[in-house]
Amino acid sequence: MNLKNQVEWALHCCAVMCSLPDGRFLSTKALSEFHGVPKEYLSKALQSLSRAGLVETTPGAAGGYRLARSPAAVSFLDIVEAVEGRKSTFLCANIRANNPCRPRGHCDDGPCPIARVMWQADEAWRRSLASVSLHDLSGELARTVPGDVLARSQNWLLDRAG
Repeated sequence: MNLKNQVEWALHCCAVMCSLPDGRFLSTKALSEFHGVPKEYLSKALQSLSRAGLVETTPGAAGGYRLARSPAAVSFLDIVEAVEGRKSTFLCANIRANNPCRPRGHCDDGPCPIARVMWQADEAWRRSLASVSLHDLSGELARTVPGDVLARSQNWLLDRAG
C-alpha cells in the first residue's frame, strides 16, 4: 500500500497547527516553506482537510488554516481518510472465478479467505490509526524532539501566522 505524499504533509501540517493560539492561522505559503514541500500540491491536501471539517480557513492577508477541532478530537485516521478517502486498501476482483479447473457455472457467494484476511488487515490498520490523536502526537513530539528545536519552530511559525 502506498499513500499519497499529501498524507504525510497533511499530518505534519496538522501537527504544527496544534500549537496555534486561538484566532491565529497559518498560510499555505508558510506551511509549505516550513516543510519544504510544493505550495500548489500542499494546497490540495489542505483543501481536503478543510472539506473534511478538520481545519478551518479564513481568506485574506492574515488568512490561512487552523485546526477546526481540538487535537484530542482529530485522529490520524481522520487525516488519512480526508486525503485518501474512505475506500478499503484491498479491492477484491474475485479472480478465483477465472480458475479453469472450477466446475462450469460454479460460483461462491461469499468472500474467499484471501479477501477476508486482507479486509481484516485493513480494519486493524484503521483501528490503529484511529487510536492515535494529534494530542497524542503532541506529547510524543514533546518527548522526542529537543525543546530548543520545538521552541524555534514554534517561534518561526508564530512569526508567520496571521
